[in-house]
Amino acid sequence: MSEVTTTDDQDDGPEEGGGGAVTLTLGDQEIVLRQRYELISIANEIGIALAFTVGSVAFYWESLFNLGVTLFVVGSVMLGVRPAIRLSRRVQLRRVTQGMPHEIARDF
Repeated sequence: MSEVTTTDDQDDGPEEGGGGAVTLTLGDQEIVLRQRYELISIANEIGIALAFTVGSVAFYWESLFNLGVTLFVVGSVMLGVRPAIRLSRRVQLRRVTQGMPHEIARDF
């Protein structure tokens, strides 16, 4: 048996970014969807910053030019992963809440 609960002290609506975390309870296990996707998003953002920063520095040395180009390509792909993370989160929240989630997709 599963139970869906939301933790929302005040729902300010979608324009203000309202809505709390959605928790899916499966027996004794709880999966907090919002925190999981937020963590993935933060890790992706850090990876993007590292790829572009190290790639930029690599251009100072001719011998590291290929590394710099490679890191720029990796960083660019990671920029494309950002909306995929948000879409995946929205799809999963929609399944869990059986309709439109109370959260907005632009929060991370």
